[in-house]
Amino acid sequence: MTVTEKKVLKCAIYTRKSSEEGLEQDFNSLDAQREACEAYIKSQQHEGWTLIEKQYNDGGFSGGTLERPALRKLLADIEAGKVDIVVVYKVDRLTRSLMDFSKIVERFDSHETSFVSITQHFNTTSSMGRLTLNILLSFAQFEREVTGERIRDKMLASKKKGMWMNGIAPLGYLNKDRTLEIDEENVEKVRLIFDKYLELKSVPSLKAYLEENKITTRSGKDFSKGHLYRILENKTYIGKIEHKDKVYSGLHDGIIDEDIFDKAQKILLGNRIKNKNSSSIKNPSLLAGKLFDDKNNYMSPSHSNTRNRKYRYYVSQAIIQCRRNEAGVVSKIPAGEIEKVITQEIKDFVSDSNNVQPLLNDCNIHKQKALLNNIADKVDNHFIRTILGKVVIYKEKVEIIICKNQLLKVLEAIYNNMDLPEEIKGESENPINITKNIRISSTARNGSVLILTDSDTQQPEINPILVKAIAKSYLWNKQILSDEKIKDFTISSYVKKVINLRFLSPKIIESILNGAQSRDLTIQNLFDIKTLDWEEQEKILNSEPAFTF
Repeated sequence: MTVTEKKVLKCAIYTRKSSEEGLEQDFNSLDAQREACEAYIKSQQHEGWTLIEKQYNDGGFSGGTLERPALRKLLADIEAGKVDIVVVYKVDRLTRSLMDFSKIVERFDSHETSFVSITQHFNTTSSMGRLTLNILLSFAQFEREVTGERIRDKMLASKKKGMWMNGIAPLGYLNKDRTLEIDEENVEKVRLIFDKYLELKSVPSLKAYLEENKITTRSGKDFSKGHLYRILENKTYIGKIEHKDKVYSGLHDGIIDEDIFDKAQKILLGNRIKNKNSSSIKNPSLLAGKLFDDKNNYMSPSHSNTRNRKYRYYVSQAIIQCRRNEAGVVSKIPAGEIEKVITQEIKDFVSDSNNVQPLLNDCNIHKQKALLNNIADKVDNHFIRTILGKVVIYKEKVEIIICKNQLLKVLEAIYNNMDLPEEIKGESENPINITKNIRISSTARNGSVLILTDSDTQQPEINPILVKAIAKSYLWNKQILSDEKIKDFTISSYVKKVINLRFLSPKIIESILNGAQSRDLTIQNLFDIKTLDWEEQEKILNSEPAFTF
């Protein structure tokens, strides 16, 4: 009788600790987790369990992210077939996120790798184990979210009391036990910056003055324009503490008189409006500072000059900074196309009384009617930038985030015939999210890129290049058949390709002549069709997601 040998199961131990505190000790938390897991694996030797020598230890990494070096190595070894069972001390050592856990288990399953938690006595090889894991992870995620809410609440409560909770103190202050104390060594620099700005009324001129007089930052570097703008706009210098869009009285003393600070804000606002109006004529960038790719990289306005024409784009900073692997799916997009989509969506949103009416419930009927009748006509670039918090572009959709508080302020300003408020910076506490499905398409005409929306795909557009090619195919075919002399000459490959279009399916030809073809259908797509079977031709075109007939 033959005794069947147990299959050797290669076991890897994964350990994690959120903070780096205590990791320098000879026997730390990671060692304790590993020792317990080793003992458990040894107890399963009769099942063929064998510990592999390689260690996977993440010290000082949160369980709320998958960006951990040891975890990445573990997943790579699993995909390479080097691990059969992953052993952890507790489930939350692997992850605290239910969504992340489902992704990890999916990768484990695809490579037939089991997962075992030694203190909770279950694994993912059974349905009961999966159910228990999901329940435990739900509580772990709940605990993490509650902890996050407590931290946010504590931060808000501390700022309401006027405490400094933002880390490094701004120039002119020192951080002492959550309270700002005046830094006598640098305080005069801040006062000089405000005084000179009121005199020069220009940040570039202010920067030049500081450089000429060798006035530098705390670290001895020249002030950048961005740094100077942040100083001039910082309410900390008048004894305030900011939290999102709220301002509280601080426990610290102000450096700048409120009168001087207010004058600086008026000059800043005036310069901003002036620059915006001048740039809107020559080089409009409606989404500057607002547009991001799907990996949260800021997309900068850019342009190129071709044949004496300027073409505007938005380009991901990941591309500009040579971090191509970190760029989103859409890393470069024509400015005109994406701006057209955003403008239309915001116009459609504010034109719909179902969207605007709930915001006006506290207003009288006359005011509501006046705003609802006129608001669509007021939507221009200034209006859009004022209410727009952020735009995120994906391959198949665009997410538009509008600030509800800003929209209310804009409605009030329009009704009272006043200037619109200053645009917001960053995301809002009270967002209105709009999602628009799109399709990004490339065409052979001028190498252009199009963003197609539902309305675009429903409108016929005759492509003169395709129509001309179809007409030439019939004409040249007729000339060749009727003129014996032409047959004696060699016909170019291009002419042959065009003539072959004569044999396209009537359905395809009809759609081209009527302008009902896909907007991204190119002549090369037609040249690539080699079969004479009409049904097969239509299948070839319809197999491309962009082509619909």
